[in-house]
Amino acid sequence: MTLLRHREFRLFWAAQTASTLGANMSRVALPLLAATTLAATPFQMGLLQAAQTIAFLLIGLPAGTLVDRMHRRPILIACDLLRALFLTCLVVGFALDWVGFTGLMAATLAIGFATAFYEIAYQSYIPAVVGRARLVEGNARLESTNAAARLAGPTLGGSLVQLLGATAAVASQAVSHLASALLVSRMRTVEEAPARGNRRRMSAEIGSGLRFVLRQPVFRAITGSAATYNFFYAVMLPLVMLLLVKELGLSGTTVGVLMAVSGLGGILGAAAAGRLARRLGQVRAMWLAYLLTVPTTLLIPLSHGGWGIALFAVPWFTVSFGIVVYNVGQVSIRQALCPPDMLGRMNASVRFIVWGILSLGSLTGGALGEWIGVRGGLFVAGAGMTAGVLWLLLSRLVRMRHLPAEEPQAVPDAAPSP
Repeated sequence: MTLLRHREFRLFWAAQTASTLGANMSRVALPLLAATTLAATPFQMGLLQAAQTIAFLLIGLPAGTLVDRMHRRPILIACDLLRALFLTCLVVGFALDWVGFTGLMAATLAIGFATAFYEIAYQSYIPAVVGRARLVEGNARLESTNAAARLAGPTLGGSLVQLLGATAAVASQAVSHLASALLVSRMRTVEEAPARGNRRRMSAEIGSGLRFVLRQPVFRAITGSAATYNFFYAVMLPLVMLLLVKELGLSGTTVGVLMAVSGLGGILGAAAAGRLARRLGQVRAMWLAYLLTVPTTLLIPLSHGGWGIALFAVPWFTVSFGIVVYNVGQVSIRQALCPPDMLGRMNASVRFIVWGILSLGSLTGGALGEWIGVRGGLFVAGAGMTAGVLWLLLSRLVRMRHLPAEEPQAVPDAAPSP
């Protein structure tokens, strides 16, 4: 039976679509507000981008342990409700003209903390919803809506800010998170009860998750490549916004449309991921997608007005296609090879490394923009993103077509605390 006929998956898919749409609107609308209404500097743009992801660095590891100790569905509902609440506070602040850059930073940080718990619980909940045998199909469908949200979210976010103002843009994001919470609350998937008898100190459980990720060659290569890509992608993000808004002089709507090109590439990548995995092998499709698409980012700093905007749009589309194929492969590999009772800690450890580093990349991007200029910083970012494929090419993954036959075992925990 196709997952389209699976009631629980349909609810989960719809909820994820609503939540991801709101998150992608925020990622464009809030920086766009900072660059235009608040006239943010390159370093302030880097700070704002860092605020969106620094929670993974600060609380990502303990969040994974807590997710493993609890049912995941209530966590998803609570996180969506909290994000809706924080966004509503921003709506009120904008309506009363109380929000400056500091207020925007504070709200972004709060939303980021809720997002950290949501993302860890979300990836740990998928195997319970679809079963391990259907992870590639489930992740491909979920990635397709992630890509669709990256297509619609930036366009909606940029357009709403320009046409209706900040209040309407932020209010619509709050509504999307409320819709997601409602849909997840209707799900009835029975999760395996979290083990209680063998609990250790939180530090020991965090350590076991990190050791599992860093000592297993497959997990280490995947995590290293994703971390390298994400760091330099975060370097690029604040500079891209400044390139489009300040150097090329584009309107908010045009910026939103150009940023949304990545969503179109992602939709096509998600649609092709399953076919490529069957034809090339799941592992080979993953690293080839990275190798053949990410180097196009080196064209972005050459963008200029008129037809020269294609030097931004084409790489932005191409990289999104390749990275979605890569993501479907690497997430499915991680979920399939990880013991069920360690999913939360494994996902938290990976997110701690590959998303926690985003905040450092954003700060680096802001500093590079001040030091060597926007275009110089973009060249550094493109070269760094391209280098991330070396983790895969120098690992045993490059000799595989499909997953290893045997699952890696969890690294033993430290002795139980008294």
